[in-house]
Amino acid sequence: MTDKGSETTAINLRKPHKDDGYRLHQLVAECPPLDPNSIYCNLLQCSHFAETGVAAEKEGDLVGFISGYIPPEQPETVFVWQVAVHEKGRGQGLAKRMLKAIVARDACKSVTHMETTITEDNDASWALFRSFARDMGAELTYHEHFEKGTHFGGHHDSEFLLRIGPFTKPLPRT
Repeated sequence: MTDKGSETTAINLRKPHKDDGYRLHQLVAECPPLDPNSIYCNLLQCSHFAETGVAAEKEGDLVGFISGYIPPEQPETVFVWQVAVHEKGRGQGLAKRMLKAIVARDACKSVTHMETTITEDNDASWALFRSFARDMGAELTYHEHFEKGTHFGGHHDSEFLLRIGPFTKPLPRT
């Protein structure tokens, strides 16, 4: 699938592959305040979880990436682990297009809900997921899930678990 933003250069959305692992590691490093993972973790995100991830390329550069997975005990839910959009891909609705590309995949044919965690001060992520929920005709609920003191030893802000669904607007399968 190719998407065009406000610029003339197309952004290609595709399923990730293991060769994207190191590039993903570099992308996350260029997208603060995202938490970096190990390169090995990024390799697994790009290989083991490729069916529920999406890579966005522009002129050969990785400018966006979403990693996600379907939790074994929640086959109706896709959990979005991390959303990264490089400044070269911002301002074009890329993050939301990537979310929609994931839920449109055959691997997500049973998915009716999406979950993610977000810190309270991450305004861009809150806006993204609220907009996605509206587009999907779905309710968005949230509650504190990982607490700063209890789960992060005071070293990371609390994370709120957002749950979107059920989706009432179907997407074509890809």
